[in-house]
Amino acid sequence: MNQNYIKADKWCIVEEGFDKENVKSSESIFSIGNGAMGQRANFEESYSGATFQGSYIAGVYYPDKTRVGWWKNGYPEYFAKVLNAPNWIGIRVYINEQELDLSTCKKISAFRRELNMKEGCYTRSFEAVTSNNIEIEVTVTRFLSLDIDEVGAISYSIKVLKANAEVVFEPYLDSGITNEDSNWDDKFWNTTNTSIIGDRAFIEAHTMKTNFQTCTFMQATLQYDGKQITGEVAKRNETYASLEFKQKVLAGTTITLTKFGGYTVSRNHKANELVTAANTVLDKAISLGFEGLLELQKKAWASIWEMSDIVIEGDVKAQQGIRFNIFQLNQTYLGTDSRLNIGPKGFTGEKYGGSTYWDTEAYCIPFYMATKDDKVAKKLLKYRYNHLEKAIENATKLGFSNGAALYPMVTMNGEECHNEWEITFEEIHRNGAIAFAIYNYYRYTGDYSYIPEMGLEVLIGIARFWHQRVNFSEDKNKYVMLGVTGPNEYENNVNNNWYTNYLAKWCIDYTLEQLDKVKNGYPDDYHRIIGKTKLTDRECESWKKVADNMYFPYDKKYGVFLQQDGFLDKHLVKVNDLPKTDRPINQKWSWDRILRSPYIKQADVLQGFYFFEEDFSLEQLQKHFDFYEPFTVHESSLSPCVHSIQAAKLGRMEQAYNFYLRTSRLDLDDYNKEVEEGLHITSMAGTWMSIVEGFGGMRVINDKLSFQPQIPEQWNAYSFKVNFRNRIIKVHVSAKAVTFQLSGSKEVSIRVNGEKVVLYPDEIITV
Repeated sequence: MNQNYIKADKWCIVEEGFDKENVKSSESIFSIGNGAMGQRANFEESYSGATFQGSYIAGVYYPDKTRVGWWKNGYPEYFAKVLNAPNWIGIRVYINEQELDLSTCKKISAFRRELNMKEGCYTRSFEAVTSNNIEIEVTVTRFLSLDIDEVGAISYSIKVLKANAEVVFEPYLDSGITNEDSNWDDKFWNTTNTSIIGDRAFIEAHTMKTNFQTCTFMQATLQYDGKQITGEVAKRNETYASLEFKQKVLAGTTITLTKFGGYTVSRNHKANELVTAANTVLDKAISLGFEGLLELQKKAWASIWEMSDIVIEGDVKAQQGIRFNIFQLNQTYLGTDSRLNIGPKGFTGEKYGGSTYWDTEAYCIPFYMATKDDKVAKKLLKYRYNHLEKAIENATKLGFSNGAALYPMVTMNGEECHNEWEITFEEIHRNGAIAFAIYNYYRYTGDYSYIPEMGLEVLIGIARFWHQRVNFSEDKNKYVMLGVTGPNEYENNVNNNWYTNYLAKWCIDYTLEQLDKVKNGYPDDYHRIIGKTKLTDRECESWKKVADNMYFPYDKKYGVFLQQDGFLDKHLVKVNDLPKTDRPINQKWSWDRILRSPYIKQADVLQGFYFFEEDFSLEQLQKHFDFYEPFTVHESSLSPCVHSIQAAKLGRMEQAYNFYLRTSRLDLDDYNKEVEEGLHITSMAGTWMSIVEGFGGMRVINDKLSFQPQIPEQWNAYSFKVNFRNRIIKVHVSAKAVTFQLSGSKEVSIRVNGEKVVLYPDEIITV
């Protein structure tokens, strides 16, 4: 834990008291989004202190030319930059001609931020003595509409406390913005037109290179003493448009500016109709009014929480943590657009770039399968199918052939756009996560349709890649995989990473199994796919030979699979024996020292044990957990959740609980000292998994839903819901009993602690 200023609350994220040192962290933590756009919690008024300004539009990016000291053949040509979009939230405020700026105010008191996760809105309030000695009270409410996802709303109120004052509001749009993250300081946006019509303003701009056409828009109204005050044009230039509202305000009275704004984008509208679309959106928002739109927001979030909420009794910090994670996941992706995916920072920052990593398939799909309907998770799988040809191109650039597919580590449009050698070329296990997601989707939903329609082609491309990526070792008389990086990115360019080798074998075997299944059950699809891919029986036989003869490094002394060849050659000092001053090692050590150490960034061998736990005994899990976890520094956001699940499976609930707290409060407590750069969105799905799969012990075994519930001693009870094959099951766990309640019209058979239990609609069954 590196920060502790967020107040514990079941439904809200709360900050009390103004501290300049916390501003950038809070801008991340209090971020808001609606799946189509999002923004950091920047102040609406000007702020001259340290800040990270960021507003983002889903799917809009810039291909920033790769910058490296030594160009390597096959290197990605660009790094996809998540773009800081034109600013629509800005409101300059002047009190008696002095601009309001919290960095320069003489006094700030009663400062409070609140992110109301239950209702999906963000509020901020404070009292201030301005630099010209005017005392004011400010209250701001902001949200991004789920119902009209191109629009957001702001209510900005000022109460003059002790003396009359002239208040000037200048709501504005600004496309003269820059990215926090840029390789060459390129100009990312080109503004083509600014206009002000009445109380509405528009900025038309497009991204350079990718040419995403956008219209940033706003409408502002001012209310005082029951009357609407008319604004005038303040400024308009090539990249800026603003209105000015001026009013004498009596002491003790309040004046309120309401601002609607947002984006229309050529991804969703014709490029020459963006202003028209913006006017239509504004008409809808104005007809509802701020309060009407807010009521719809509350109802929309109530519907989301009805299915996705996890209730924890007796531990407020744990409760706040899981709701924060669920809230941010739903702000980032709602499954309404199959062209979109789940970026590692969502709408909270620019680091990492790209819109999807392997995190989506490994961590996020289980959350969306269980808390939404099948269609949402299927869209995430369809996203990968739509990028299959690009994955084949990516592999071709590296010398692979015959339709071998290497899915990108980072992508926006299917092209690889990650610019670190050891990740781009070597962290090829991401291919396996995509195949596993196909398997996991069918296992959980029972919907096989994706595989004959789309998934089998993806599996064939992946199997072809693995077949070509190995080579035969005469010395070992086995197929080996050289020069890879596993999930543990603190080991680069290693030979025979066990997890990667195991995934490769599994992918080939699973693909061959699905070929037979589609051939026998879906002959038309089978012949279409064989005709398209030109797959032959001889090629399948060569795949099988590789899978059956894959090499897996193993040590007899410790009785464990080795993370890779040579792991035991390292100086095996456990993490607990490291001086605290050396942590985190990614900020304290040279990269050379890290690579020579035994320290593991995140689950690697244990990631394989998580995916394929049915292949290994409990005793094997225990032995591998006890060997590898003591060398794990958990400096990846994806690490604590997997270890929490496995610790729970081993019955080590105190350890599982501690890992849960770390994953659920990773950003709230800033464990990795980097929250100001943005939140860790994709790993938040792992927090959900820690409870449902870890403490709840949920699995699909032999086509049946199975539970082995446990409860941390810090909790009185917890409950969650899952949508399993269109049947909603509520699970409630306490120290005394476990209850299940089924919603629907047909009974379902599950297993609890290995015993069969039949659930009937609307009956509570106690186990």
